[in-house]
Amino acid sequence: MLQEVFQKSAVFVAKKIVQKAMKSQLKITRVNQEIQRKFDKNKKYLLYIHIPFCHTFCPFCSFHKFKYDEDLAHKYFKSLRLELQKVHDEGFAFDSLYIGGGTTLINEPELLQTITFAKQLFEITEVSCESDPNHIDPEKLKIFEGYIDRLSIGVQSFDDTILHKVLRYEKFGSGDVIEKKLKAMAKIFPNTNIDLIFNFPGQTKEMLVRDLQIAKNLGVSQITLYPLMNSNLTSATMYDAFGANTSDKEYAFYTIIQEQMLDFEKNNAWSFSKNKTAFNDEYVGAHEEYIGVGSGAFSFLGGNLFVNAFDLEEYASLVSKRSHAIIAQSSFAQKDQLKYHFLTWLFNGTINIQNFEKTFGTVMKKSLKFELAMLKLTKSIKIEDGVITTTAFGDYLALCMMKEFYSGMDTVRAMFRQNLFVHVKEGKKIQ
Repeated sequence: MLQEVFQKSAVFVAKKIVQKAMKSQLKITRVNQEIQRKFDKNKKYLLYIHIPFCHTFCPFCSFHKFKYDEDLAHKYFKSLRLELQKVHDEGFAFDSLYIGGGTTLINEPELLQTITFAKQLFEITEVSCESDPNHIDPEKLKIFEGYIDRLSIGVQSFDDTILHKVLRYEKFGSGDVIEKKLKAMAKIFPNTNIDLIFNFPGQTKEMLVRDLQIAKNLGVSQITLYPLMNSNLTSATMYDAFGANTSDKEYAFYTIIQEQMLDFEKNNAWSFSKNKTAFNDEYVGAHEEYIGVGSGAFSFLGGNLFVNAFDLEEYASLVSKRSHAIIAQSSFAQKDQLKYHFLTWLFNGTINIQNFEKTFGTVMKKSLKFELAMLKLTKSIKIEDGVITTTAFGDYLALCMMKEFYSGMDTVRAMFRQNLFVHVKEGKKIQ
């Protein structure tokens, strides 16, 4: 009983710590001149490409996106490839590529051309790409064989009641329809991932277990289970869809997930695979630093968060004139960088203390004294032979902290969302 009190308190405190850190340290400064980025030219980074277009918007999604317009998209992809060329000329090297959105496969020919161009510029050995159920037609996907190594499909739920409420039933079809589509394409790529969301208002244990069983029977190599992230950007649309949420079953549902996924390997707190891999949706957990290209993309480099232009006209204009489209940045103190890296490593489930200390030039028991004490007190971790391993509760705690981190990043997106659609409504296009 006392341990349960400690654990509930730990979740509350951990969330507050992340919220406070994001609020106090994430001070975005607008920059009006080109930034010269400092980086290791002998290091290979992760490259992130953002495709900011969707046909319709889901109420729970907080990512940066615009209503799809074919002419607008053609011009955007042209600017995107120009930015890739300039990032190459700047001297960056990449071995991994992650493509997110938006709807990444919304224009297959343009995306294929962009992936091909990126592979020509850089020694990319693995490409991960997101999709939705409308863009998994086997015949269309075959053009990406040899180009995409991992396809991640945002299913979110197979339950028709939930699909109706989040406006995905008419958009993508029933759970049965989606299941049949997935079975038809599951073997096209070396790795196929299914994204599911848990803790929807009104979701029951039976609905969750059914979602998990369907996903596991599809023959896919990975399943990612995100807790519902209801940020300031999505609270109004989620209220319209579900009404007031009076019951939070997150921890209970996560316990069910842990039990149901015992026959899969845990990649991190919310990703599971038939074979353990770092090649999953959570690229920030596998890469300390990464470079983002495209409208609204983030980069994390040398303790700095860099933000690309969100407005499409501004993005195109900056790319044509500069080596990148950065319009804002936030610099983190060394202590806060250390906490961030500790969170991402903890999220992955294990931390080799010696490797961590060597990578970040620190003595963990001194620099993270409070964090380690809290994790030990709540039995969130075990330390044996110099390796920290998360317990079942520790996985949930790491999930909660990562969830708060992403909610904090939504505040950055919110800063740049004002008036983003005005130029589209007025008929203006990228020049």
